[in-house]
Amino acid sequence: MQYRKLGRTGFEISTVSFGAWAIGGQAWGGADDATSLKALHKAVDLGVNFFDTADVYGDGHSEKLLARLRRERKGDRIVIATKAGRRLDPHVAAGYNKKNLTAFAERSLRYLETDAIDLLQLHSAPDAVYESAEVMGALDDLVKAGKIRHYGVSVETVAQALRAIEWPHVESVQIIFNMFRLKPAERFFAAAAAKNVGILARVPLASGLLTGRFKADTKFGEDDHRRFNRQGEAFDAGETFSGVDYAEGLAAVEELRPLVPAGATLAQAALRWILMFPEVTAAIPGARSPEQVAANAAAADLAPLPATTMDKVRALYDRRFRAVVHGRW
Repeated sequence: MQYRKLGRTGFEISTVSFGAWAIGGQAWGGADDATSLKALHKAVDLGVNFFDTADVYGDGHSEKLLARLRRERKGDRIVIATKAGRRLDPHVAAGYNKKNLTAFAERSLRYLETDAIDLLQLHSAPDAVYESAEVMGALDDLVKAGKIRHYGVSVETVAQALRAIEWPHVESVQIIFNMFRLKPAERFFAAAAAKNVGILARVPLASGLLTGRFKADTKFGEDDHRRFNRQGEAFDAGETFSGVDYAEGLAAVEELRPLVPAGATLAQAALRWILMFPEVTAAIPGARSPEQVAANAAAADLAPLPATTMDKVRALYDRRFRAVVHGRW
């Protein structure tokens, strides 16, 4: 495993970390807790030390599983990031006030069984939230109160990311970045590096498209967002397959297969591609089994990809996806 510094936080985290949405048991077709816990322990065994969750992943169930992991691995340094805001109903900017943010943080503290949250991130907030001194002041107050150690944002768009890092105490940005979403590298990474802001690449495998395991007739369960959110019916369409058309994504995968290094999988190559960008602190793929964890973790130690591969991925993006996703996110 390799490690990089997460901005100004002082944390050195594994370049392949653990996204804990799927183990929450909602929007991914369900999950088995026993298997999820085995996956979490396998991750720690392999050097993964950063786990990303949210208070809405299984309505806090993911947080509770991570609390159990921390109890059972007391000798290991484990950094847990969670998110707040998506529990608001309606999910509007006015809800991101001191009272609600404090309540969300205190709930996560209980579920995570900790005295202070390592990193609290605003969770795909509306645009106006990133303009709000009240919001950032509320987060500063949570730091002063010792309830959170650091805070950052998890955004939908590059524009949101750029606005967020203008606030002096935003220390990390979580943004969708993968072979189908190159805009962050072009428009955001340099600005984040200049301010020493950590970057967490979320949806790194495009909701599984970049594993190469899906086919045109693959069936997703009724409770799986890859079935019910393809057009953004439940939340931002960019969260599902990175906002690309499913059939177009499958065609792109076939173009990518010849670029995979010998002995590696397409998923591993896709994760290693992300880590070719030094501004990225970590990729945070999800996993629900020890086998998936091991496969993801192995990507951190792959040799650098050749420049020809990087060029071909960019050419594919320009041809297939730029016109669709670049202006939207």
